[in-house]
Amino acid sequence: MPEKNPIVSVIIPTYNRAHLIGRAIQSVLNQTYQDLEVIVVDDGSTDNTEEIVKNFTDFRIRYLRHEENRGAAAARNTGIKAARGKYIAFQDSDDEWLPEKLEKQMKVFVNAPEKVGIVYTDMWRITKNKRKYYFSSPMITPEDRIIYKQALDYKVMNIGIGTAVVKREVFKKVGMFDGKFPRYIDLEFFIRVSKHYYFYHLGEPLVNYFEADNGISTKTKNSIKAQKLILEKYFKDIERDKKVLARHYLGIAVALCKNGEIEEGEIYFAKAFKTYPNIKRNRNLLSKHYFDIGHKLCLNNKFKEGRNYLIKAVKTYPFNTKYLLVTFLSLFGDGVYCKSIETYLKLKLRM
Repeated sequence: MPEKNPIVSVIIPTYNRAHLIGRAIQSVLNQTYQDLEVIVVDDGSTDNTEEIVKNFTDFRIRYLRHEENRGAAAARNTGIKAARGKYIAFQDSDDEWLPEKLEKQMKVFVNAPEKVGIVYTDMWRITKNKRKYYFSSPMITPEDRIIYKQALDYKVMNIGIGTAVVKREVFKKVGMFDGKFPRYIDLEFFIRVSKHYYFYHLGEPLVNYFEADNGISTKTKNSIKAQKLILEKYFKDIERDKKVLARHYLGIAVALCKNGEIEEGEIYFAKAFKTYPNIKRNRNLLSKHYFDIGHKLCLNNKFKEGRNYLIKAVKTYPFNTKYLLVTFLSLFGDGVYCKSIETYLKLKLRM
């Protein structure tokens, strides 16, 4: 008699996380919903990941391996191709599911409209093994129907792929993950999904998301590249709404300036203002962008450029006392500025 296919395939891509992969797998095996398989895709690890995975004796676990590191998108796609379930879920190898996650999501699918292609949840953010705060994903329900236009404006930005369960048919319709993206792989996938399927937000934290200390500079460069790729890939649709297009330009401008790429950043600011001149009227928003840029530059030893943006923030919207105070401190030099920020953060942690 042929073996019955599981209802849910859980894909866990991993790379050199032997010290964490066991926790991730166990949290899936501990689910109250048990009609599942676990596909671990080892993306070319050089540690003892394979040994840890094969120490589990549960017959539902399958181990697949890339001989070289190919990235998160490729690892997930390998898992999707191997999956036998009608529904596909993704678990990050350093995170942890709460026991009732799958059960609650599968109950939603039973009662939801046929057009619902994805059910996702909120999560807890964990820093240094302490629960930091409750992270609420965007609240999208089937009543919002097709949200492609809003998705192009980043409405699906903060949906965690590790919280999502996706119908298998979705991948046949919209394709798999795009490996060209160094960041925002999930966001770009959700944009494609939003053109054909409804979303369902289950407003409950059912995943423990463990924050990792990644390289900030590399992360920012990848963010800039990904934002440009999204704009390029969906430009014909984005440009139909000049306000949305201007916000894309503004987002790229802010990221570039924060990374110290001031000249190119100013070019994108100019594009934003030209595309949708009314964006300048939101002086509070512009001031916030300028302040964030200035503060980031100051903390990254680019004090002169940073102070110029802090001053620009105050000139744009002079009614924010925080911006006034920080800009005033910047006039005394980088030593006073950084020391003051350090003291403030220490006091905040004690509160």
